[in-house]
Formats: sequence, structure tokens, C-alpha cells
Amino acid sequence: MTKQEKNEVIELLKGKFAQYSNFYITDTESLTVEQVSSLRRHCFNKQVEMKVAKNTLIKKALESLDAEKYAGVYDSLHKVTALMFSENPKDPAVIISSFRKETNNERPVLKAAFINGDVFVGNDQLKALTQIKTKNELIGEIIGLLQSPIQRVIGALQNRPEAAEAPAEA
Repeated sequence: MTKQEKNEVIELLKGKFAQYSNFYITDTESLTVEQVSSLRRHCFNKQVEMKVAKNTLIKKALESLDAEKYAGVYDSLHKVTALMFSENPKDPAVIISSFRKETNNERPVLKAAFINGDVFVGNDQLKALTQIKTKNELIGEIIGLLQSPIQRVIGALQNRPEAAEAPAEA
């Protein structure tokens, strides 16, 4: 790979890291070509971008953006690395979990996840990451909690005896 090609890859990765606030670092080393293709299809169906790059180029791209912000993921950059970029922090974790069940395999291994500034390191974090609530899910829960007392008051007012008699007089 020439210096120019390396610089192009670094610029591409910088763009992806700047575009997405969530990315996963996985190890796909022992997967077959067919399994990697299947994993890419799963990612495509969920609007998750999957990129494979050299660890040194990934590190250079991250360092050039913000060395301190991404410091927690540098130790995870070893062996074969596939990056998964997503707007939704939960989607890559769900893809990895479902892919493992489908193939009866422990691969791909989650090396690290960077989610909205927080770093989750290790394969044991995968289950917790699949249970993360998305921004829209949290907003929905809050709206539901806020509506609940209002709905009770309205229900109580509608069930009052005078309220039932008022429409009959009109």
C-alpha cells in the first residue's frame, strides 16, 4: 500500500468517525469469506456501515481527530479489525448477537465500542450493549410517564356522576 493510498484510507476513516458518534471495533479473524459477506449483509439491512482497515491507519485517523477522546479504544486495535458505524448505538450489538446465534459461533468478537463518548471494552459488554435504549425509546418512555397522570385525571373527570348527567341535559 502506497503512502497516498494510506492517506486516502485515513481520510475516509476520519470522515466516518466524524460522521458517527457510535462505532464498534470487532475481531473477524476466524470468519470465512462467506460468513463475512453474510455479516456485511446483516449490517447493510440495518443501515450499519462495516469497514475493515489496518489498525495503524485506524489509530492515526482517531489520533488526528481527538487523541484524548478516543484513548480508551487504542488497546483494542490488534489482530484483524472490522469497524461498525451506526447512528443507533444498539444496532451493531444486536447484529453481532444475532449473527452469533445464527452461525453457532463466538465470532465476531467485540473488542470495544465507542458510544456517544463512552468506551465499552471487552466481549463481555455485548449483552449490556444490546439492552441500551435508543434516544427515541427514552423519549417515548418519558412521554408515556408524563401522560400517565394526565390520563388518570381525565379518566376520573369523565367518570364523575355530574359529568355523565351534563350531556343528557344538553
